[in-house]
Amino acid sequence: MRKFWFLFSTLVFAIGLTACAGETEESTESQNTKSEDATAEEGADKEQNAKSAMMRFYMSTSKAINEHDGDLNAYEASEEEPTAEMKTSAEASAKAVVEQLKTIEIPEELADQKADLESAIEDLTASYQTKADELAKDAPSLDAANETFTQADEKLGKVFEDVGLIPTSLSTEVND
Repeated sequence: MRKFWFLFSTLVFAIGLTACAGETEESTESQNTKSEDATAEEGADKEQNAKSAMMRFYMSTSKAINEHDGDLNAYEASEEEPTAEMKTSAEASAKAVVEQLKTIEIPEELADQKADLESAIEDLTASYQTKADELAKDAPSLDAANETFTQADEKLGKVFEDVGLIPTSLSTEVND
């Protein structure tokens, strides 16, 4: 009878250990699932924050340019021979854009894209600086400056894609 009780106790003990181990595995799996869900949610939040930050950055960049490039746009769009006054105003306009672009800050949410955005801003700044320099000459040529602007626009487009947005063209925003 003792052997029977011993075997029975051992069997109950083994079943109890198995049940406890199963609960621990379920608990661990549940915790892992919750952790994975939280990580996925954080990733989605980070992606959404990057998208929002990119849109704010883009809008502030185009606003910074548009606030100061009116005379430059008028000069470039002029179908008639621009006057000396228009040329001087366009040069001042380009210089004002350069100064404004130097104040643009890249949001923390775009830390992964910071180098690309800095490069795009550098190209934009170089483009407007080249325009200002050319407009100080007797026969200005803005072709090189416009090529640099296009490079900056392409870099911004790549960042848009990187954060999951459809690229847009800065030239449509600032050359109105």
